[in-house]
Amino acid sequence: MKKIEAIIKPFKLEDVKEALVEAGIEGMTISEVKGYGRQQGHSELYRGAEYVVEFIPKVKIEIVVSSQEYADIAVEAIKSSAHTGKIGDGKIFVSDISHVVRVRTGEIDEDAL
Repeated sequence: MKKIEAIIKPFKLEDVKEALVEAGIEGMTISEVKGYGRQQGHSELYRGAEYVVEFIPKVKIEIVVSSQEYADIAVEAIKSSAHTGKIGDGKIFVSDISHVVRVRTGEIDEDAL
């Protein structure tokens, strides 16, 4: 089992969701997060005063899939639909999951997905 975590621009969320559904990936957790990477934040002007925005709003998507094959499909769907070609497009992390339990039924591992 694999866990995919993707940090993307908020306005790309609907595109990514649609791409994942089309790829057969169902079920995801979405969180609004803030952070920065290479862009290191930016300056903005508000009512004549300049201030620094150090942490940029992003969206974090978390998905758990049963196999490396599904992980590859999910990563490609996210990568192609979240891409703008500009700095701050985001990152995708893939990690191993050793155990899953569905709370309601007690099912474990792949059955719990």
